[in-house]
Amino acid sequence: MHLLHVLRDVVVRLRGRNPGTRLASALVAFAVMMSAYAQQPTITPNYKDADLGQIVEAVSAVTGKNFIIDPRVRAQVTMLSATPMSPDAFYQAFLSILQVHGFVAVPAGNVIKIIPDANARQVPADDLPNHVSSTSDELVTQVIAVKNVSAAQLVPILRPLIPQYGHLAAYTAANILIISDRANNVSRMMRIIERIDQGGDDTIDIIPLQNASSAEIVRVVNTLAAGAAAGGEAAGPPVKVVADDRTNSVLITGEKSQRLRLKALIMHLDTPLESGGDTQVRYLRYADAEKLAKSLKEQVQGLTAAQAGGGGNAAAAATSADRSVMLWADAQNNALVLTAPPKIMRQIMAIVDKLDIRRPQVKVEAILVEMSMEKTSELGFNWVVGPVDKSGSVVPIGIFNQSVGGTSIGAIAGAVLAATNGTATTASTASQLSSAVPNGATLGAGRIPDSGVAFVGLLRALRGDAHTNIISTPSIITLDNEEAKIEVAQEVPFITGQFASTGATSSTTSGVVNPFQTIQRQEVGNILKITPQINEDESVLLKIDQEASSLAQGTQGAVDLITNKRTISTKVMVEDGGIIVMGGLIEENLTEGENRVPLLGSIPLLGQLFKTRNVDKKKTNLMVFIRPTILRDPVQTAVATNAKYNLMRDEQRSYRKGKVTLLPGERQPQLPPIEDLSKYADPTSGAHPPNPNANPSPAEPAPPVTTTPLPAPAPSQPSAP
Repeated sequence: MHLLHVLRDVVVRLRGRNPGTRLASALVAFAVMMSAYAQQPTITPNYKDADLGQIVEAVSAVTGKNFIIDPRVRAQVTMLSATPMSPDAFYQAFLSILQVHGFVAVPAGNVIKIIPDANARQVPADDLPNHVSSTSDELVTQVIAVKNVSAAQLVPILRPLIPQYGHLAAYTAANILIISDRANNVSRMMRIIERIDQGGDDTIDIIPLQNASSAEIVRVVNTLAAGAAAGGEAAGPPVKVVADDRTNSVLITGEKSQRLRLKALIMHLDTPLESGGDTQVRYLRYADAEKLAKSLKEQVQGLTAAQAGGGGNAAAAATSADRSVMLWADAQNNALVLTAPPKIMRQIMAIVDKLDIRRPQVKVEAILVEMSMEKTSELGFNWVVGPVDKSGSVVPIGIFNQSVGGTSIGAIAGAVLAATNGTATTASTASQLSSAVPNGATLGAGRIPDSGVAFVGLLRALRGDAHTNIISTPSIITLDNEEAKIEVAQEVPFITGQFASTGATSSTTSGVVNPFQTIQRQEVGNILKITPQINEDESVLLKIDQEASSLAQGTQGAVDLITNKRTISTKVMVEDGGIIVMGGLIEENLTEGENRVPLLGSIPLLGQLFKTRNVDKKKTNLMVFIRPTILRDPVQTAVATNAKYNLMRDEQRSYRKGKVTLLPGERQPQLPPIEDLSKYADPTSGAHPPNPNANPSPAEPAPPVTTTPLPAPAPSQPSAP
């Protein structure tokens, strides 16, 4: 150690010098090192019945080490040496003395503890050194990885070679040995283990599998081997069985007789299954492959987790099982491709058999009946009384001016005076006169003399009636538990705002009016959204969103279009083919109004000249009904379709009896007979043939594989005029 320190100091001093100088200096340093080594002190130990403590003092003085002696360390030592010894050799001889007397030296930082070797395994030593000396007696702990044999099998073989204070154990999970003993014995054990841990030169047998899965076969064989090993010690060396998933082969290495026995077992297990192996393609007839694949993947995860069971390794086992199961959907062929062990394969196919069935359909007919009636009536009297001045004009001294139906005597008089006096243009005069002409019935009477008292009176009466009678019967067919929507509506524009701006377009033109309006379009019609659910007792649970809106007949005083809107959102339970009322409204409103002059309007008979009256009565009746019909097979669907088809065809045939006005010889376009288009025109015909390419299902028959396209109607030939 002193030589190493000296050499290090020399190298540090030589840094930064040129190569020639460094070489010469290195030679000088080497000569100094050899001289120092030659000058090391030596000792020739000779002890006879000496106390162990005296020898520890001598070792400490020669080697410069610090020692702590356990009180239990007591011994009389005899050591004879004929040749001088270096300090390192003297220290190794000291360790041998401790071993002979049952003690051990344990380094602990800068000191060395000398304790009885019975406690050696509990104290730190030279743990996991890179090199174990074959001549040293120091305490060493080493971990040895065993590659070809079982570490647990080596423990009973090597345990007699380890002293009582030593330690030997096997960690089977990593197939390693842990040894704690003196260095020379640990080195001997490592050489013995190296000779034992040799791979055999047996031939490797490769067995390609045709039907079974290599991973599954290896799992079964290893389980069988583990059971045999648990019952007792297996005869002969162990046999390794490995699966190659890429080639679906099993690799076997080991003793020849055991390999032959395993090969016979594997060939027996590699038998074809009735269903045809670990990968299957299932063509679906009714279900959607992409949607069904998502649900089946969740089911596969649950199955693999259940097979993995509980415990700390359940998640790892479930992940490993998921790798052996693959499921994906082929949208073009509407098929499922499944790769899984036989047990999971059978469970998944049983689920597909239950789900891939013909789902019944539901025809839903909604009947919406709405009847509304609105009546308005207005009655009033307007008059003017006053003397006639010298110019012939009437000077009013009494007037009752009240608008009836939007028109009053003042509005009529103003328009007439503007036209008579010529104070307005021709266009504006015509507009004022047209707007002043009142609607409804107007009776006028009066007297305008040259002198005296003049009077004018107008009796206005107005009556408005509006009736609405709507019957809507939207119908829709949808699959069980599938939402359907039908929308038959118009987009009606409604004025939401308007304004006009005045500006000048040129230097000579000013006061140009630029009108502007904002319009919002709203859907007016019938909107039906429905989701049916067929129950076991032939009833149907319906989730319904119904909206019916229409334009009502406008009444006097309305500034824009009037929209009637009825919405229903509900869930109802209806029997197959039954009718149930979803909701309704019966409403009747009556509004009466009167404008009169105080006191004068209360006088009997005479008070009629000082008041106007109006009455508004509105009555609405609305009922919404629903009728579901379950269509379980193609025949029932054909019956419902034929009924609607023939109804529309009869309507076309009855319209003008098929003739075209002003075009002799031309005929109205008509639907062709249903018998020419549908193979189910006669519901009593035989059953349709099954699909030979589909998998058999225990629940429902297969649908027809061929369909007849709807032909276009033949074009009519033009006839001569």
